[in-house]
Amino acid sequence: MIRVEEIAMHHTLRFYGRHQHKFLRLYIALAKLINIPVVGVLVRSVANTWGKRGHHGYLLSLEQAEQIIDISKSVALGPCNCRRVFRNCDAPVMAEIVVGAGVETFSEIKPGELREISKEEAKGVLRTCHEARMMHTIMRCGRDFYAICNCCTCCCVPTRLRQHYGIEYALVRNRDVVEDFRRQQL
Repeated sequence: MIRVEEIAMHHTLRFYGRHQHKFLRLYIALAKLINIPVVGVLVRSVANTWGKRGHHGYLLSLEQAEQIIDISKSVALGPCNCRRVFRNCDAPVMAEIVVGAGVETFSEIKPGELREISKEEAKGVLRTCHEARMMHTIMRCGRDFYAICNCCTCCCVPTRLRQHYGIEYALVRNRDVVEDFRRQQL
């Protein structure tokens, strides 16, 4: 039986997916308020709470990213929206491997933007990005893991939020992330 909470989470991902570019710009714009005395403390607190509960990324090793691809029921290739929005470098844009709930959700709300690929092709994308010194993260919106992003440090919004604005929960490490993803796929 599907719980109301599960339906709400998929709606959160769907809403985020429809407005992804706006959210990415908003996250960076709000983070800049951290430099304002008093307001900054409140913004950092709210942003860290949102990062813990709402939307955040997990750093992955190449091995963890490959394990997640093996577990995922389907995978698709799409554009890295951080790079598409901010364009701070010339790293490849078609480097986001959509997994889990993201494949169905984003295929529905962004028809034609994703291309379903084999798991071997997805691992090839991972290795190419790894050799280009890009980092691997898996993104989560609410409870839904939705994409392995292969990004650079100059465009990646979670990295920028953490490194430049002290929003620690935008990007975290979790040694159990592969198992968490596996449980979600059941």
